[in-house]
Amino acid sequence: MDKNILIETAQKMMLKPKGILAMDESSPTIAKRLASINVENNENNRRRYRELIVTTPELSTCISGAILFEETFDQKMSDGTLFREYLNSIGILPGIKVDKGAKDFSCHPGEKVTEGLDGLGDRLSDYYAKGAKFCKWRAVITIGDNIPSDACIESNMNALARYASLCQENNLVPIVEPEVLINGAHSIETCNEVTRRSLKSLFNNLDMLNVYLPGTVLKPSMVISGQENQSRADRNTVASMTLECLQDCVPELTAGIAFLSGGQTDEEAETHLNIINNQANLPWRVTFSYARAIQAAALASWGGNDENIKKSQEILFDRASKCSMASVGSL
Repeated sequence: MDKNILIETAQKMMLKPKGILAMDESSPTIAKRLASINVENNENNRRRYRELIVTTPELSTCISGAILFEETFDQKMSDGTLFREYLNSIGILPGIKVDKGAKDFSCHPGEKVTEGLDGLGDRLSDYYAKGAKFCKWRAVITIGDNIPSDACIESNMNALARYASLCQENNLVPIVEPEVLINGAHSIETCNEVTRRSLKSLFNNLDMLNVYLPGTVLKPSMVISGQENQSRADRNTVASMTLECLQDCVPELTAGIAFLSGGQTDEEAETHLNIINNQANLPWRVTFSYARAIQAAALASWGGNDENIKKSQEILFDRASKCSMASVGSL
């Protein structure tokens, strides 16, 4: 592990006024995205869509890094350029999602545990040699009747820490993503309690495995009411409770925080981020690592038709620009 490399990469990822673009949809997820616009899910169409994203003019003014799915990381664009090399050429760090997805957690109905640690060290060595600068691993925490269990939280956070240590051993900055799902009718208070349990477990495990926090980026969900709650907390409450939770649970040495949008509307995701960044003296850079909140409107505009690329890219850049402004509290 070279701490100087990790610090340099993390600082580039957290550079103001930029954020990280999540374009690492898994095979089932990208299939759903393309189905929503009646476009066949095949390798060429996946390439076309992701090429539309990365070739958006001036994207690097808003985006510091892009998380790629494994297919995209090794895929060539229409002119023969590898996606990862193109991103690097325009000043956007290429990263890669390395987990193998959330699977049913044995003996724990309704809960998931993320897999992918087997052989991960060798994969990471290969990714670094090919030019990756950072990685991402997502854990999924579901709120429901008598869940999440301590077993689910601890298993997922230990896996995140093991992944993070392997990343740093290969000079890759780990993005650790403990997502508390927005699905359900739970209150913001319940989300707050679960998020705190998850973050405390995560940082205990990171500490136990000697993970270097100045070379680690946290990608958390916000403290927010469940989507089906009939009296959801207002935006100022979401921002204040999220910030209090982070201040209580996230060590100041952490390189930065890049929120996931996690089922929020585009406007909610940017507004919450903007309010948080209007607070004084934050101990870390707080930005975004959004997928749907940047891509959804552009995807709908494109519809699989190349004639719509320019308009779609304008929409995508507008979304990225608003998120960028929110990341410095100037929206």
